[in-house]
This record gives sequence, structure tokens and C-alpha cells, in this order.
Amino acid sequence: MKDKRILYVSSEVVPYLPETEISSMSFEAPRMVNQLGGQIRIFMPRYGNINERRHQLHEVIRLSGINLVINDLDMPLIIKVASIPKERIQVYFIDNDDYFKRKATLTDENGKLYPDNDERAIFFAKGVIETVKKLNWSPDIIHVHGWLASLFPLYLKEYYKDEPLFNDSKIVTSVYNQSFDGTLNEGMMKKVVFDNISEDTVKVLEKPSYNSLMKIAIDFSDALIVGSETIPQELTDYLKNSKKPVLDYKNKDEFSEAYTEFYKTKVLS
Repeated sequence: MKDKRILYVSSEVVPYLPETEISSMSFEAPRMVNQLGGQIRIFMPRYGNINERRHQLHEVIRLSGINLVINDLDMPLIIKVASIPKERIQVYFIDNDDYFKRKATLTDENGKLYPDNDERAIFFAKGVIETVKKLNWSPDIIHVHGWLASLFPLYLKEYYKDEPLFNDSKIVTSVYNQSFDGTLNEGMMKKVVFDNISEDTVKVLEKPSYNSLMKIAIDFSDALIVGSETIPQELTDYLKNSKKPVLDYKNKDEFSEAYTEFYKTKVLS
């Protein structure tokens, strides 16, 4: 993986949030590539429960300051950055006071999904792409983790399809076990269609369930990784029918070699 550029886009990353399958793998995979001589960048949302002082986050003024249009509203994009101690890995945080100030990640104190999680997902996808454009950093591989990041492949391939920086970038999405019940905001599809993305392309978002979001991610990725020992059967079948390269589940002790091989032979080839 020497000198390969890999962008990791994740809804959660250790040590900034508690350890879960997603946050842990969103740290372990970049660390592995880093140790193999690859160049990496990690992006995640700057949730309000991330301790900025403890983790030494600071705003990057030259990257902040643009507005992203979400459902016809201008939303300011703030970019913060921190380094993972001992790893020499930079993490970029996508921030906005309306979407990420609250002191929790995806649900309120009663465990209910935030009603604007759909807009937060659109903002996150656009925010990452706009920031990578400003960095003028062209990734060979973009590896997506977590459902809040699931719109990234769609936006890169549709909304930003004429952006030359990403012409040769390949997208890999890790599909994890279902992490929420019910659906996101029922108006989600309309908000995506507002961005001149055709309704036919995102018909599955009429009912924005966990499976629907992951299907969109699968449709617009070049290769897929099964991130959990068990995932919904509906998604297992969908992966099989996608006719795309799929790497079966690998645990933390065995993923390193498998991911490297997969990146080299199935994603980049």
C-alpha cells in the first residue's frame, strides 16, 4: 500500500467516540495503511459529545467558511482537525452548529433518532467532498463506514460526477449490522432529489430504513466489505446480486492482510 492515498469517511472513530465495531475498524484500517507507508486522511462528524479540549481539536480557517445548500438552506461548513496520539494520523471533523452542536451522536436521551439525521447525512457527504477538493488531495481509494456516511458514494458519483479530482478514485463501503430501527425523516428522498439527483436513482429512499441507506451505498460503490459477523439477510442477498467484489467478514485479528489484498487486487485492479 506504499504511497497509495486512502480516504476514510466514517460516522464514528476511536478514540473520539466509544468503541464499537464501526469506530474501532475506522481506526484500525487507517492505522494499518499508515504503517504500510500509505497516505491517509480520516473524516468524521464533529458531534457535540466529542471533548474538543481533551482531543485538541482546532478549527482550520482556510478550509472553513463555505456554505453548503441543504434542502434550499445555506448551512455553514466548519472544519476542525486533530491528530490521533502516537499514530501521526490526522482526523478532519465536519462541523455545523445546527447539525452537530447537541451533546449526543445520532439519538436523543430517550434513544430516539434525531429528525434531521437525513440532512446531517447529506451535509456530511457534501462537506467531506468539498473539503477534500480544497485540500486538492486525490484519493486512490475511499473507504466508507457507518450509515451516516452512506450517502457519500451517491453524492460523489452523481452530484460531483464532473469533479476531476475523483476521476480515478474507487469507493469501498463496509456494510455493518443494522444499527437503527424504523426510518429516518420520510422527506429524505425529496431532499436528495432537490440536488438534481434523479428520483429513479434513489427510489429506495422513499422509506429511508437502515437497509435502504445501505442499498444506496452498495449501488454507488465499486467494492464492498462485510463489516459484521451478521448483517441483515436482505443486505446479504443484495450484496450477492450486486455483482461487485465483496470481501467477507474478517475480525480485528485477521483483517489486516485480507484488507490489503482486497484493496490491491479487487479495488485498485
